[in-house]
Amino acid sequence: MNHRTAIPSRSVTLDDVRGAQRMLSGVARVTALEGSRHLSRLVGAPVHLKCENLQRTGSFKLRGAYVRIAGLLPEERAAGVVAASAGNHAQGVALASSLLGVHATVFMPEGAPLPKVSATREYGAEVRLYGQVVDETLTAAAEYAAETGAVFIHPFDHPDVIAGQGTVGLEILQQCPEVRTIVVGMGGGGLAAGIAVAVKAVRPDVRVVGVQAEGAACYPPSLAAGHPVSLPNPTTMADGIKVGRPGAVPFGIVGELVDEVRTVSEDQLSAALLLCLERAKLVVEPAGASPVAALLAAPDAFEGPVVAVLSGGNVDPVLMQRVLRHGMAAQGRYLAVRLRLTDRPGALATLLGVLSAADANVLDVSHVRTDPRLGLTEAEVELHLETKGPAHCVELGRALENAGYPVIG
Repeated sequence: MNHRTAIPSRSVTLDDVRGAQRMLSGVARVTALEGSRHLSRLVGAPVHLKCENLQRTGSFKLRGAYVRIAGLLPEERAAGVVAASAGNHAQGVALASSLLGVHATVFMPEGAPLPKVSATREYGAEVRLYGQVVDETLTAAAEYAAETGAVFIHPFDHPDVIAGQGTVGLEILQQCPEVRTIVVGMGGGGLAAGIAVAVKAVRPDVRVVGVQAEGAACYPPSLAAGHPVSLPNPTTMADGIKVGRPGAVPFGIVGELVDEVRTVSEDQLSAALLLCLERAKLVVEPAGASPVAALLAAPDAFEGPVVAVLSGGNVDPVLMQRVLRHGMAAQGRYLAVRLRLTDRPGALATLLGVLSAADANVLDVSHVRTDPRLGLTEAEVELHLETKGPAHCVELGRALENAGYPVIG
């Protein structure tokens, strides 16, 4: 979606981002920029991965949280801070507060991944679980701030936070001066806004492309309306960008400086996460893989050299397992088939021999013998197979049919 709005973006300036970079020296890592041969071949131009998944706390969020908390007055620090997050901002606030000697209370959704909850506590924050989505958790945190006097540290809707996130953009320009396109995931818009401020002030020719999950894409309708619009029920596996409403501050910046906002499907997110793991050897959460998903979905749409920002790597192992299965299925590397055979000794062994000869790996087998649809001597078998891809799936179907096992589903 291409767009431009008339909302000014000067709430955050290049000087603010440069000041944040000085403040973060020795606190946040200058994360690596790694080339990807696979994506480069796909796009037809150099593609680099900005590895914020290797940042302290596992995401870019430490940058903005530290800058925001470091800028508080002494009396504000004494009152403590409060934040709301699905996990990455929570950890950033917890570590930043610990480094600065400030007490932090963090509200997290009740379904937040357990590793993120545990890590937030280990960084020194008091964790309170509330609500199902980040927007509900944000409301609870804001109410706590009003009641206690703690300073609310918003995950994306504050100029200091955006300036901190913008240091990613300065690093990209230093590490890849020839960059033509930067692709970055978007939830509330803080990271994309910060990168756009930094990059466009120095290199206005560089395209900045934001990426949202289809089920949590609050920016396209908001940009079309000219003001932030709330989604009633954002849904996506990518909890790091599962935000139902853009922030007012980043919305103005995104509207003026971000060149395009794209959306990606859950299947594309799964495939991107799998690619990062298999080809780049990088553990990336679904939100962090969203720029790679956009490249996979439309490789011809990006002028190179391209930098894709891997914003985080804090993925719940249970979710990782599900996503990897889903990603492999989307790539045709899992195959589920149902077929009928004669219910006699050795029948299953014969069938498995056919599959072995076709080089398929059997993951699971289940029998049905009592269904009224079956004949007296028939059994139905459902098999879950690991394959080498779509072409191999076709070969397996042909091998089964040639051996007298027509696939029925």
